[in-house]
Amino acid sequence: MDSRITRRQLAFGSLAAFPLALRAAPAKRTSKMKFGFTTYTWGKEWDIPTIIANCTRAKAFGVEIRTSMKFPHGIELDMTAAGRAEAKKKFADSPVTVVGLACSEKFDHLDADKLKAAIEAAKGYMKLSHDVGGHGVRVFCNDFHKEVPEEETIEQVAKSLNEVGKYAAGQGQLVRLENHGGMGRFATLRKVMDQVTEKNVRIKLNCDAKDDEGGKFASNFNLIKGFLDDTLHMHDLNTDTKFPYQLQSNLLIDMGWEGWWLVEMSSNVPDKVQALIDLRLGWEKMVATSLAA
Repeated sequence: MDSRITRRQLAFGSLAAFPLALRAAPAKRTSKMKFGFTTYTWGKEWDIPTIIANCTRAKAFGVEIRTSMKFPHGIELDMTAAGRAEAKKKFADSPVTVVGLACSEKFDHLDADKLKAAIEAAKGYMKLSHDVGGHGVRVFCNDFHKEVPEEETIEQVAKSLNEVGKYAAGQGQLVRLENHGGMGRFATLRKVMDQVTEKNVRIKLNCDAKDDEGGKFASNFNLIKGFLDDTLHMHDLNTDTKFPYQLQSNLLIDMGWEGWWLVEMSSNVPDKVQALIDLRLGWEKMVATSLAA
């Protein structure tokens, strides 16, 4: 047997091994997810300069303003044009971005007049968000009612979202449908979104333990991952053992999600800014674990 290796054989062997080398060094996982804050309820006593100062200190560089609550920040529907422009400038001149507003409007009303009022108010919040530099508003489904078949409520919510979404698009805004209340299950939200035609209507995750019933978070998540908003609400990931924060982080990074994790907390703590910093550190550790997976 001739043990000599020709140049052709040597070249061929090198090329054949090349794809194996690539497979042995997979691309490094990366994340463009960001840490932020929503002013409900830790920020309920903060005016705009305080929001900016506290979020800057905590390195929460995106903020969602909770409106319709008459908090000191004053960002409400009755805000004047001059007030809106001033609020926008204060945030624009700071490191903190207004990612949008969170209102309490919902589209499950049994009364037609209340439903119409909710739709019109939601449109007003879309304009308000635009005027202060935000790019979306959180709304609710919110519940089923025994007097009405579930399919009818789903259809009503979808039609409402389409109407609000069409207006919001003209304001450069997203309609952020939070998975909140009895209608907030992922399977139900998927049924709603299957009837929504406006592309700027998105689902806002709320880190709710019901999403993991039966340990099926990943499969439930797959139902709605194609409709996700660029923000979500997170709660106390440092102590909450009921919601699979790490798994959600893994799944979001897997799909290349680049949105904001916004802290929404209502616990009574002595130093809210330090507590926010502690949550950021916990969040950073979680993301690092996801990237190392």
